[in-house]
Amino acid sequence: MDVPPTSRESYERVESDVDHRNGAYGRHFALKGSGEVGVKVPRDRDGNFKTQVIPRSKRYESEFCQDLSMMFLTGVSTRTLSMMSKRLIGRKISPTEVSNANKELIDALEDWRTRDLSADSIKYLFLDSVNFDMRIDGSIEKVPVQVAIGVTETRHKWVLGFQAGDKESAPTWPLSALKWSCIGSQTL
Repeated sequence: MDVPPTSRESYERVESDVDHRNGAYGRHFALKGSGEVGVKVPRDRDGNFKTQVIPRSKRYESEFCQDLSMMFLTGVSTRTLSMMSKRLIGRKISPTEVSNANKELIDALEDWRTRDLSADSIKYLFLDSVNFDMRIDGSIEKVPVQVAIGVTETRHKWVLGFQAGDKESAPTWPLSALKWSCIGSQTL
């Protein structure tokens, strides 16, 4: 990272340029498998230089963030993930950081859930439920997750939507949640 933020030599003065290099500051960035690495990030007097190598507010690589989310989805608690991080990246992360990593996953899920379905020509629609063990108020309970699968004319299957339900019966299926305005003009 000890490279000048411009193409000219270090501390070279140019009359037309009022911004100058102003040393560097230290940052720690955790890499999976390597642990925490100390990095010197250059800065300029105006504070406009932004490195493209390490994202501004990130403290560990994005692959580790994805791993945290996947472990959380499999049922590992935030406290356990916090303890495991010491072995994975060389530093213990707080349960709050684990929760923040999961917010990205929740945002990605919401984008998928509200995606446009009008481009898919759905010929058949299958509705089914799958029971999963979920922790609710401190106890483990079986909760049905209702899944809607659409089959296109080319016989490709797409998961159109899913949600946790009360039981596997017709009244618990709110089909309007699948954005029927997008695929409602099609004959199923």
